[in-house]
Amino acid sequence: VNVEFVSANPTGPLHIAHTRWAALGDSIVRLLLASGANAVREYYINDAGAQMTRFVDSVLAAAKGEPTPEGGYPGTYIAALAARVLEARPDLLELPQDEQTSVAMELAYEYQLAEIKSSLDRFNVPFDVWFSERTLHAKDASGTSLIDQAVDRLREQGHVFDQDGAVWVRTTDFGDDKDRVIRRSNGEYTYFAADAAYYLNKGDRGFQDKIYLLGADHHGYVHRLKAVAGAAGEDPEKNVQVLIGQMVSINGARLSKRAGNIIEMDDLLDWLGTDALRYSLERSPADSPLDLDPELLQKRSNDNPVFYVQYAHARTHNVARNAADSGVDRSEFAPETLTHETEGALLGALQEFPRIVAFAAEVREPHRVARYLEELAGLYHRWYDNCRVIPLSDDPIESVHRTRLWLNDATGQVLRNGLDLLGVSAPERM
Repeated sequence: VNVEFVSANPTGPLHIAHTRWAALGDSIVRLLLASGANAVREYYINDAGAQMTRFVDSVLAAAKGEPTPEGGYPGTYIAALAARVLEARPDLLELPQDEQTSVAMELAYEYQLAEIKSSLDRFNVPFDVWFSERTLHAKDASGTSLIDQAVDRLREQGHVFDQDGAVWVRTTDFGDDKDRVIRRSNGEYTYFAADAAYYLNKGDRGFQDKIYLLGADHHGYVHRLKAVAGAAGEDPEKNVQVLIGQMVSINGARLSKRAGNIIEMDDLLDWLGTDALRYSLERSPADSPLDLDPELLQKRSNDNPVFYVQYAHARTHNVARNAADSGVDRSEFAPETLTHETEGALLGALQEFPRIVAFAAEVREPHRVARYLEELAGLYHRWYDNCRVIPLSDDPIESVHRTRLWLNDATGQVLRNGLDLLGVSAPERM
């Protein structure tokens, strides 16, 4: 399974919407891996096209002390990139114009992509594959590109036709609202051509199923991608899945000082922290608009869901430490001694965990794990209030105490596993 998500243009910092897709995409992969799938996280780097031209033009303008060109990228981060480029190549502005552009492009692109990777590392989102769009346009020894080959392959399948000097894919055969131009009459390929080549390339790399996480403004891609799957001879309902996520807003979040018109991922991490941010983004379905309360996410109280679950995990470690100090060991396990109603409820919840994980993976919904963990934490806290692992005063240590320690440890393990599936830490002390 190939899961592609975030895939922001390498022309600026990651913002609040990317933050949601990063959290959800990473957790979906964690769920798939836990369920036995061979899944990878893939980032598609849009490093070809008009946006890269506007990007390098903006950097060069900043390097020359000129205003941002029309349609370019504003923000102090561009000036910072220009300064780094000039530091690496003090002779930049003395080079011929074409060379200026290529040198500035490669250096600024390298620095910006490194910043994106750093932000994702902070957010505990490791990507397995960084796929460059340039790969699709590069010519091989025979002078053909992956895009050229993709068009030929779709033509062989019988889904490509020529009309008005352009090359089209008959995507209406697969539910699209209209047929799509893949190569214009002037010989230039459309964005759809790169999308098609990229999809076929994923199959060539051995991926049977492809999952895409896209923003709310990408509904138009759903039919196109399914049409490509069908045109390639695959099952559009099985081999490709497009998840459309809705927007997220955070009360009091400030626009980036560097980029000006976005809320940056790094600013959110500085403000709320990785754990609170990830958990809060993952405990709601992706297709639901989300409005987060930063005051709640910063509270160290049971009102804060991530604190509530993490505190339950820390409490299991505290119980285990106190049990060790009191001489309660794990030398026996007698489940028949667990007769209190809170113990039955806790055992029942624990045995549900594999089913919850499998179903969450199948439907691509990490929020099911978060909601389960909150329920489990509540059951554990109630059990803690009613059942003693350590005997009172001089009472002897009995089978029930040792067995309860096993139950305590099992709860801690499941909480820890569940939090890991969400990319959230499980502190041993709080």
